[in-house]
Parts: sequence; C-alpha cells; structure tokens
Amino acid sequence: MIFGGWMTVGREDRGGATTVLRGWRGLIHSRDGATAIEFALLAIPYFVIVFAILETFIAFTAEQLVSNAVDTVGRQLRTGQITYNLGRSTDKTQAQFRQLFCNEINILIQCSATEIATPDKLWLDVESYTSFGSMPTTVPMKNGDLDTSGLKYSPGGSGTINMLRAYYRWQIITDLVRPFVSTIRPSDGSIPSIFLIVATAAFQNEKYP
Repeated sequence: MIFGGWMTVGREDRGGATTVLRGWRGLIHSRDGATAIEFALLAIPYFVIVFAILETFIAFTAEQLVSNAVDTVGRQLRTGQITYNLGRSTDKTQAQFRQLFCNEINILIQCSATEIATPDKLWLDVESYTSFGSMPTTVPMKNGDLDTSGLKYSPGGSGTINMLRAYYRWQIITDLVRPFVSTIRPSDGSIPSIFLIVATAAFQNEKYP
C-alpha cells in the first residue's frame, strides 16, 4: 500500500515474505536424505573391512583344517594304517594318498580329479629320514614361490622316522588384505594374492608287524 509517496508493507505482504523466509530456512536445515548420503559414503569402506575380516577368518580356518589333516594322516602313517610299497593291502599309491588327504579337508577345500592327478594348489611331501636332526626346517622357496621340485612321496616302513608336509595355495580375494596375508611374492612384482598354508608333522613309525 502507498500513502503520500511512502510504501508500506501490508499484513498480506509480510505474511508472504515470512513464508518464503521460512521456506529457505527449512531448506537449509532439512535433513531429508542425509542418512542415505552418509550411508553411501561409509558403506564401501565398511563392507570392505567386513569382507577382509571374513576372508582372514576363512583363510586361517583353512590353515587349521590342513593342519588337522596332517595330524590325522600322519597318525595313520605312524601306526601302519597307511603303508607304501610293502606288498600289503594298506599300501597306497601317491594318488590314493592324496585322495585320502583331500577327504580330510573337503569340508572347506575341494580337490578335483585333476588336482589329485596333477597338483596345482595342494602339494604333499612325505619322506623318510635317518634322524630328526636331518629333517628340513624351512619351506622350500624359489623366486618367491614354493619350490615343488624336491617334494616326494616315499614314506618309510616300520620303525622309520618320517616327515609329512602339506602346502596349499589359498587364493586371497579381498584387495585390502592381500598385501598383509599373502605369503607368496610374485617375482614379476605383481600384487600378491596367495596365502601359502603350511602344515608339518614329524614322527617315528611304530614297530608294526
């Protein structure tokens, strides 16, 4: 409204301005969608950490499984339940021995027929020694990888000293834990992705008949 050249703001005009001002204030202080945006920002690192924890747990569970299999199969070797080249019904070929070992770990680790015949992930070494002191104490490595050239299957008979070693190449999937969990370092400098599971049992066979 205008009186004598002066403009005054009526109640209706003031009400409209107040409504607009309140609208802007409401827009500034609005929290609609903020939770979704915050979740989107935090979801990726959160789930990466969760997957890393789960994968680390599964990898170490697999390691314990292989260790238990070494103890079980080693006990069968020690007591004469498994023999080699003695002309007995308990004699096992290398393929049969590998199958027996795989049966102990198939809850989590599956061995295909190809893996049984031609090792790629699971490697077993069974040898007889003259004394416990002559046994190897390190993992055979070459160029940052497992050296399988010297692995054998030649367990001894009654009263002999033997050593059973198992190696399994466990594939690490989560990028976050690869540098920290992987134990095989590729010689070409690529990102490591293999956790080498190692389990060993040294024992002297019982003097079975």
